[in-house]
Amino acid sequence: MNQADRWLLPDGIEELLPPEAKQLETMRRTLLDTFANWGYELVVPPQLEFLESLLTGVGSDLNLQTFKVTDQLTGRLMGVSADITPQVARMDAHSWAKDGINRLSYCGSVLHTRAKSLLSSRAPMLVGAELFGESGPCADVEILSLLVESMQRAGLEKIHLDIGHVGIYKALVASAKLDAEAEARIFEALNNKAVTEYRLLVEQSVVGEQLQQAFISLLELNGSTDVIEKAKALSGVADVDASLQNLAQICSILQTRFAGVEIFIDLAELRGFDYHTGMVFAAYVAGHGQAVAQGGRYDDTGAVFGRARAATGFSADIKQWVRIVNNEASTEDGIFAPVDADWSVVSELRAQGKRVISGLSETDTPAAFGCTSVLVFKNDQWIVETL
Repeated sequence: MNQADRWLLPDGIEELLPPEAKQLETMRRTLLDTFANWGYELVVPPQLEFLESLLTGVGSDLNLQTFKVTDQLTGRLMGVSADITPQVARMDAHSWAKDGINRLSYCGSVLHTRAKSLLSSRAPMLVGAELFGESGPCADVEILSLLVESMQRAGLEKIHLDIGHVGIYKALVASAKLDAEAEARIFEALNNKAVTEYRLLVEQSVVGEQLQQAFISLLELNGSTDVIEKAKALSGVADVDASLQNLAQICSILQTRFAGVEIFIDLAELRGFDYHTGMVFAAYVAGHGQAVAQGGRYDDTGAVFGRARAATGFSADIKQWVRIVNNEASTEDGIFAPVDADWSVVSELRAQGKRVISGLSETDTPAAFGCTSVLVFKNDQWIVETL
């Protein structure tokens, strides 16, 4: 092993040095304080769990993203958390079960076996909020409003929301009564935006011209919130009208609250189709092609833990936000205390919230530690002087 191997980190794993680490911690505190101001209680799920509980009720994608290890005490397989949301759903269903509304927030590191994209981290620090116990659009509006406010407080600008509703596609599939193979092929084509293949599969598998047209129209139902009005062509299909009304109400309130936030509707967006049950969304900022936050409604996930609950929420990688905001580390006024400074004076300054750096030898200087003030002994007392 050569010397370079000793400091080489795995692909997608990074270390944060003082300037960036400070920015991350400042942002973390800002976000958790924002969540608390909205009534969300902080939880800290374990980083390691038995696979049976960690992966119960989640899709195969999360299973593939999870690092597995063997418990040396029991011989059972355990997994390192790759997504905190299912763990929080388990808490709501069992560990912190409440009647009625339950608002929970979190911030913690997870590990992924593979990066989700070329520039993504395999060790993101996820921050998020989950609202349990309310199935109406007001809960979705609250989650989206909390996300936008959190992004604004973190310093993210020119916010763009991409909103869809998987319930509409699910209603069409239920009406078409497709077999499993046809459903899978149509879903894959739509998810990949393979327009020609999708049209052909719909014509081959869906019975009835009106229903075929409803499927095909999904390809064109994207754009401003006016798309919701155009989507009334889908009306008549069970549950579609209710989903469209739900979406319209959510967007109307958001436009009133956040006039500067651009809203884009995409009814062919099937992100998390196996997991989500209603509205889905992703947040973007100008100049960055990747989503900076994702979320949506995932009702009844807690059923596998014995307690089915309405649920909606969002999560984001706070490391990604720090890289986007990229603020210069704010300089703090540091006070240099010489090695012979009175300890009680130094302690009192620190108790007042001052940043005091003690010299460790007589040759240490304020400049060496970036201090802008120094503690000096004058007129029989220790005082702070600005350099």
